[in-house]
Amino acid sequence: MSRILALPMIAVLAMAASPAPAQETAPPEQAVSAAGPPPFPGDAMFLAFHGQAGIDRIVDDLVARSLADRRVAAALDGVDLARLRASLKTQFCYILGGGCPFAPEDAGLAGRRQALASVDFGALVENLQAAMTREGVPPRVQNRLIARLAPVQR
Repeated sequence: MSRILALPMIAVLAMAASPAPAQETAPPEQAVSAAGPPPFPGDAMFLAFHGQAGIDRIVDDLVARSLADRRVAAALDGVDLARLRASLKTQFCYILGGGCPFAPEDAGLAGRRQALASVDFGALVENLQAAMTREGVPPRVQNRLIARLAPVQR
C-alpha cells in the first residue's frame, strides 16, 4: 500500500514545484487519462467526503501533516503550497465524482517525477488516511478511494 498514491501525488507535487508551463495543455482525451483514475459515478463518494468543504479540509490537513512529517517534508521544499493545495483539491473533487474538471498542467512530468523519487509514499498514504479520519470519512469509504487510486501506481 505504500506506493498507492505515487503517480497522482508525484504529478501534483511536480506541477506545484514548477512554474506554470508556457505550452498548451494536452488535448482533453489525453488530459483525462493522465488525470489518473476515472471519477466515481454519481455523487455518493463526493458527499461521503462532505462535499468540496470536506475535500478542502482533508487536503489542507494532508499538506500540513506532510510538511510536519520528516519522511515527506524535504520533497515539499520549494513547492508552491497554494498551487499544490489547489491541484489536490481539484483532483480529489474530480475522482470523487464532484464534477470538477481536472487536467494536468503539462504532460512532460517525467523528469520532475524522478526528482521526487525519494518521497516516502507510505507516509503520504498515512497522512491522507489520518486526514480523512479526522474529517470523519468512514474507513470503508477511505478504502474505496485508495482502491480507485491503486491502479495508477502500476
